[in-house]
Amino acid sequence: MARRGALARIFLRQLTYGGNDGIVTTFAIVAGFAGAEAQGTAGIASVAVLVFGVANLIADAASMGLGEFLSDRSTRALYRDRTAKLRDEGPAVAERELVATLTAQGLDTETAQRAAAAIATDPHLAADVTLRYSAEAEAPGAARPLLRGTVTFSSFVVFGLIPIIPFFVAPDHPSTFMVSAVATLAALTLLGALRWRTTHEHALRAIGETVILGGFCAALAYGAGNVMAGFGGG
Repeated sequence: MARRGALARIFLRQLTYGGNDGIVTTFAIVAGFAGAEAQGTAGIASVAVLVFGVANLIADAASMGLGEFLSDRSTRALYRDRTAKLRDEGPAVAERELVATLTAQGLDTETAQRAAAAIATDPHLAADVTLRYSAEAEAPGAARPLLRGTVTFSSFVVFGLIPIIPFFVAPDHPSTFMVSAVATLAALTLLGALRWRTTHEHALRAIGETVILGGFCAALAYGAGNVMAGFGGG
């Protein structure tokens, strides 16, 4: 149980970003087609939702997974380069930079000097502090870049499939869109609950923010489908 919680914390960003984008992106296609159908646009079949939904799901999931992989690789390269530079320059140079960084964060000079003297003995730690607080660079993740990218891709696909599953089961049923909307709401709630259990923030806030923001994006997609169908219908 503790191990699962630790893994969830390590991959929280990948799970929530990938999952939320997967849900919203896929349901946006569903909602867009539903909005167009609400305007009486002919020729829009459920198969179109499946074709566009699945194609978009795979393409966007791959894009997000690759983006996460490359981003983390770049961050690790930045930290390696900075660590090597501080190691070559020696503790005295690192200490001066650390004093400037720490005083900029609000420490008085004497305290900053003592802290800098201790941190400068470890080039990796010195690089972490200077990059994080001076350059506002994000620290590399605990997991390898390939694993982070894979988790992002998988989360996008798993959560993104939820809005279109009803179209696989009952593509021509008149209530399929409503079932998809309910499934999307449930998926957003599940994602919010995951965020709540992992971060231990207030449950209402964690779940509410996830559901409200995701629902807002879905409503925009539905409205866009209505508007564009109206133009197309002339």
